[in-house]
Amino acid sequence: MNIDTLRSEVRQWLADRWDPAADRAEWLAAVVDHGYAVPRWPREDFGLGLDEESADAVEAEFRRVGAPGSGQDRTNLWANTVLAYGSAEMRQRFIRPLLLGEIRMCLLYSEPGAGSDLAGLRTTAVPDGDSYRVNGQKVWTSNAAEADYGMLIARTDPEVPKHRGISFFFLPMDQPGVTVRPLRQMTGEAHFNEVFLSDARVPAANMLGEPGQGWRVLQTALAYERVVLAESNRGASTRHAKKDGGDVDLIELARRHGRLDDPLVRQDIARVLTLRAANRWNNQRAQAELEQGTSSSLASLGKLLMSRLLHETGRVQTAIVGPEAMLEGAGHPDGDDANFAAMNAYFTSIGGGTDQIQRNIIGERILRLPKEPDQFKDVPFREIPKSS
Repeated sequence: MNIDTLRSEVRQWLADRWDPAADRAEWLAAVVDHGYAVPRWPREDFGLGLDEESADAVEAEFRRVGAPGSGQDRTNLWANTVLAYGSAEMRQRFIRPLLLGEIRMCLLYSEPGAGSDLAGLRTTAVPDGDSYRVNGQKVWTSNAAEADYGMLIARTDPEVPKHRGISFFFLPMDQPGVTVRPLRQMTGEAHFNEVFLSDARVPAANMLGEPGQGWRVLQTALAYERVVLAESNRGASTRHAKKDGGDVDLIELARRHGRLDDPLVRQDIARVLTLRAANRWNNQRAQAELEQGTSSSLASLGKLLMSRLLHETGRVQTAIVGPEAMLEGAGHPDGDDANFAAMNAYFTSIGGGTDQIQRNIIGERILRLPKEPDQFKDVPFREIPKSS
């Protein structure tokens, strides 16, 4: 089918079915069952088997009418990871509910002593019958209090080097042994949590990949996460959905505050608009290289650029608004927005991998610079000295 025929078919399908007032669950079910949710995926996995150009055409038609649900083969971190590494039973059990948004998820990656050096994690998963017994602590976990499952990385073999003894699971969150505590941010929100795991259980059937293959699974999951973060520019806020720099109209803001003729302000705005364009291009480049079961180091370019973009946007908002940026509340909406944008930007320098880690990835995997020396690279994890 050529692109024009495909566009016409999708346009007619939307004209016959899309109604902004329609029940969201029923609408998503129709999109998923017709293959439009994941058009790049094989037909046996709810897709249409389309190439990149054809899939982009499908998404464009959905965007044209404002209909949600398409393009999840790029943006649904959870379902993409299951498709790449889940068993046939896991794909059957999880993929459709994940595409429908019926399962709420969180990421159980970082630990108090294993953030940048994620492979140094100390949470353990010990086989116990047909399940694993999990003990440890995770931190900076978004949505942990509402999640049904967490994508968990845990150490299953301490007798091998640290990257090789990790396994990847879908951990049920609603069970004894899982304790979630919120972490208050300087924006006043509590979007992140710390999670304590004390003899929590995860079925062996919920492992993605083979035992000890968790680091490889994680790289794919992280690549999808960085693509999503770079594309969305959404930061961590739900209360301020448009205060993270992704949607703010700096030209209109400058006009409203009488600063549009200021050459320095105009230069700042032009710099932000340039960064937004570069961010889109980097993200498109990463998406084109991100194939099922692989990871794309190019996603780190988009992730790093997004961080710079949001910090720069917060700075420019503050410069335009001036002293009002020190105020907050409904009586000072522009100042409140600028204040929030400047503070919330720091989340983007941490979430999904710190800026420093992204630079390491870019240097080693894209620029082919020498890796940092690691004297414990080939040492069994149990023998690595622990900090006091």
